[in-house]
Parts: sequence; structure tokens; C-alpha cells
Amino acid sequence: MAVQGVKFTAFDPSSGSKTIFEKLLEIFLEILVHTSGDVDEAFDWLEQIDQEHKISTDDYTLEDFRRDLEKFSYLVPSADKEGLVLGAKAEQLIRQKALEQVFGNLRRDNRGGHQTRFTGQGDDLKEDKRPYEYGDEMHRVDFQSSLRNALSRSGTEEIRMEEQDLEVFESEYKTRMSTVLMIDISHSMILYGEDRITPAKKVAMALSEWITRYYPGDSLDVVVFGNDAWQIEPSELPYLSVGPFHTNTVAGLELAMEILRKRKNHNKQIFMITDGKPTCLKLNDGKYYMNSAGHDPRIINRTIDLAIRCRKLGIKITTFMIARDSWLQQFVEDFTKANQGSAFYSGLQGLGDFVFSDYRKSKKGKR
Repeated sequence: MAVQGVKFTAFDPSSGSKTIFEKLLEIFLEILVHTSGDVDEAFDWLEQIDQEHKISTDDYTLEDFRRDLEKFSYLVPSADKEGLVLGAKAEQLIRQKALEQVFGNLRRDNRGGHQTRFTGQGDDLKEDKRPYEYGDEMHRVDFQSSLRNALSRSGTEEIRMEEQDLEVFESEYKTRMSTVLMIDISHSMILYGEDRITPAKKVAMALSEWITRYYPGDSLDVVVFGNDAWQIEPSELPYLSVGPFHTNTVAGLELAMEILRKRKNHNKQIFMITDGKPTCLKLNDGKYYMNSAGHDPRIINRTIDLAIRCRKLGIKITTFMIARDSWLQQFVEDFTKANQGSAFYSGLQGLGDFVFSDYRKSKKGKR
């Protein structure tokens, strides 16, 4: 009787337990990030992909997929009832997918905890113990050690526990961080055939989702800057697109500082993702002063002044450069020196790793 061998076939990454709806949803959500949340354009892309790669089937067409998206509230009617827009469920899932893509290799920390060189009244008890001090919370008392101390001092006939007998567990001090993430939306973010805004959006969405899940005591505010600067909600990130803008870094920094001024946390920082040097200022009369050539002393000096002000306020600025223009590098070097912050030259693929690593490192700050 012949022995049946093992038959090996080529690995098909598309095979598995996912339904065709789930597979199409994954593709659709990815496309939506690139189309800045434009549902109709995303379906146009999906149809082109289907024509070339046949991602739907005869039993489950793209029309079936569209109906299910509405049925499960991934798509909802627009305010004017004339089309479909992303529902809250889809926005949440896009942020979750961004988190998995950017920070997929991370392990969860203790909820709300960040490393610091301080000990104090945190949430996690350590094995280390110390004598009780006035003000220590009673649930931190190690009663077993404290009772043993009392027995050693007074004997077994008449046990009297006194303050000197008490020992308490040390605890990890939990820092909190207020972060403003500044995203450059000047026109250069899509120039020269390179899409720089989509990776920046993904990192912003991932950071937002990660902080919300694992560091609920922290705050994250998002500021976008072109000719001007304005704050957006994390839920708006999928819809973010660049404009015909110059780079008004001063406006972005001023708004970030105003936001952080209102935050009560001791630790405050700014993350800035940019691919260009400052080229624009808004003057007191409302007009814009622009110099596309870059490294204009009038613009650069204003920007450096803000870096110094942030340093004096204890606000660290970390700049993530996604371009290697020599003028940009010179500006960032001067800017970082003035703030005593950090700077990273990052490719688009590694941007998330840099942001995450520096975020965690910055948690070792003040109480």
C-alpha cells in the first residue's frame, strides 16, 4: 500500500477565514485614506481594481458590497441626502487599521502608565518597600511586614502596632502628557509624484487611537498648517488633504502653544511632521509675506524665536522630516538647537516607528 505524501502548494495570502465582505472592506478603507474620505472616488478606484484583479465574485458583486456598507452603517446618507459619507463606525475602523499598520508590533503597556525616574503614588505597586510616611495611602501598607515588625518589637503577649512598624509598598509614578501633533499640509506634501500626506495622516490616526486606548490620561490635539493653521478633531483626519499652500510654521507653533497653555498636565510637547522649510508669515494687517525660495531671515527668525519661547515654557518640539532638502536640514538643525528638542530624518515607511519611539521616551519627564 503506497503511503500518501504531503502535497505543497503556493501560499495564497488572500485565503483564510475572512469573508469576501471583510476582504473588500479592508481594501475600501485603505483607499478612503488616499481619497481623503471621498466615497464616490473610492468606489471608482475599487471598480478599477476589480476590473484588473477581480476582487469581487459573481455571487457577491461590488453592488452587494455597497448595500452591505449601508446596511451595517459603514456608510450613511450625507447631510443633504444626496450621497453617502463615512459613518462613525467606518471612521473608527480606519483609525484602528492605521494603529495596526503603524504600531502593529507594539505590546500594550499598563493602562495609563509611562516610565519615569520618579516613584510616587501611582497605580502599580512595586515589590520594594519603605517606612510609612505621613500622607501615604493605607491600601499601600504591607500589613504582613508591618505585623512582623510589631511582633519583633513588642513580643507576642501584647501586640501593639505603632507608626514606626508600618511599611508601605513603593509605587510607580504615572506621568501624563499633553501633545500637539502639527501636520504640514502645504502643496509640497504631494509634489514630485510622492504622496507624503497619506503616511502623515496614518501616523496621526494611529497615534490618536493608541493614546485613547492605552493612555487615557494623556491628551492629543491635532493642528494642520499651510498659509494659516487651524485645529482639527481626530475624526477629521481621514478627510485631510493638502492645499495650494505655503508653509506657515509660525502659525502652527503659535496655535500649538495656545492649546498647550490651556492644558493642565506638567509634561507638554509638540510633534511636527513637515517636508519643507517655513516660507510664509501672516502680517498684522492680515496680508501674507511669502518667499518660496526659502530660508528667508524674516521668516526663519520668527520661527526660531518661537522655538526658544517653547523651550522656556518647558515645551519640547520634536521635528519629523520626511524630505532631505539641504535648506530644510539646515533650518531644522538651527530650530532644534534653539528648542533643545529632537529631530529625525525619516522615510515615509518608518515615520510611525520614529513617532512612537519618541512619544514613549518623552514620558520620562517631570512630575
